[in-house]
Amino acid sequence: MTSVLPTVKEILAGRAGEEMALNDSYLNPKLGQIVRTLGFDKQWVAGEGAHLIDSDGNRYLDLLSGYGVFAIGRNHPEAIAAVRDTMDAHTANLPQLGVTLLSGVLAEQLLVCAPGSVAAMVPANSGTEAVEAAMKIARAATGRSRILFAEHAFHGLTLGALSLNGNDEFRAGFDPLLPGCEAVPFGDIDALERALAGEIGGRAGTGEGDGGVAAFVVEPVQGKGVNLPPDGYLQAAQRLCREAGALLVCDEVQTGLGRTGRFLASEHWGLEPDLICLSKALSGGLVPIGAVLVSRAAFDSVFDGMERAVRHGSTFGGNDLAAAAALATLKVIDDEGLVERAERLGGLLLELTQPLVDRYEVVSDVRGLGLMWAIEFGAPEGGARRSVWNAAERAQPGIFSQLIVGPLFHDHRILCQVAGHRMNVVKALPSLVVEEAEISRFAAALEDVIAHAERVPRAFLRFSLSMSRRAIAARR
Repeated sequence: MTSVLPTVKEILAGRAGEEMALNDSYLNPKLGQIVRTLGFDKQWVAGEGAHLIDSDGNRYLDLLSGYGVFAIGRNHPEAIAAVRDTMDAHTANLPQLGVTLLSGVLAEQLLVCAPGSVAAMVPANSGTEAVEAAMKIARAATGRSRILFAEHAFHGLTLGALSLNGNDEFRAGFDPLLPGCEAVPFGDIDALERALAGEIGGRAGTGEGDGGVAAFVVEPVQGKGVNLPPDGYLQAAQRLCREAGALLVCDEVQTGLGRTGRFLASEHWGLEPDLICLSKALSGGLVPIGAVLVSRAAFDSVFDGMERAVRHGSTFGGNDLAAAAALATLKVIDDEGLVERAERLGGLLLELTQPLVDRYEVVSDVRGLGLMWAIEFGAPEGGARRSVWNAAERAQPGIFSQLIVGPLFHDHRILCQVAGHRMNVVKALPSLVVEEAEISRFAAALEDVIAHAERVPRAFLRFSLSMSRRAIAARR
């Protein structure tokens, strides 16, 4: 080092406006191109509750919420205070050959809220790390090698979790992935039954290394596309797993902690999973965190002696700052009634937006559970509009969704996302503290944008030219 580094306060004050240049030089310039092409290259200076604030003081309704991280809102004062209190206490954080108070209390409180099928917590630092832990625990607890997952699932991007990813755009180029990980169609209980029986993929059996199924890993509601399970599917999946001796792993990384109008989404179907993966909203967006809630039988069969007590762990897992932020988050969720609020406002959002299916040809579906919501678009009927739609989709699948997301951002100051690669699905994950008036404003803005976008030929031409100009500027 040849110079004295400035303080964080000095960096924030003196280098504001350099974000994109620094990203392009040292981080991910392709991401910078995407952001510029979409016109999302704002200088964000603050976050408050359900809003992001740019350098001009404009407030944007944030329906991304950090992919669901900011469920209690950005920079919630109680979460910040909990982290500060922990730092001020100079706790004996991460003694490693020892245990600390806060992570134990966090485990206690999470298990109070969870179904009785789980009885212990394994700390982690992220959702993907929680899924990796669940995979290891399932294999060790059952002595089996195969793990089933659903098509179109998203469980993370590290190598193990990626092996359970049902989206080719994420998997491509990283082969070979972990052996024994097999996809089944989401919602197809017959396919799951055949896979558990060994008729699809591996072979049936119960002995170690015989190809039996260790676990079925499933999101109660799939995040990519907000795909809801058919009636009875998850209950039947649980029953089949029990009969086959496989563990049921519910990935609640995005759906948990009140998002769907229940503390855990699996409560909607009365599930009692063997393992539950949590992350995202758990620390209020302040500190990386993850956790796996595990049945007593599975936990004790894995950590079954002193020599095996550390056979799985993570250096920063269970650290005091993350645990403090998580405990504060749980308190906010309870004190502010955010689970019930998500159910009520999610119902309002569906009430305001489901009529769009009947009003506009291009709207094929509106769906959601709590404050996890999506709208899907399809080709208009016949004539020039359908021809232009098909031509645009052949050139760039999912392009119509950008025709919705862009104007919502630029004209209405609402930030939302396309729900997945090559999808004509727009998704919203509002903060659970979002105001009812903002839900109504979003619904009105959405209809305004759809009404303009349904005039497909002119709108597509204008949008395509705009995107082309931005893509050229981004490359420069």
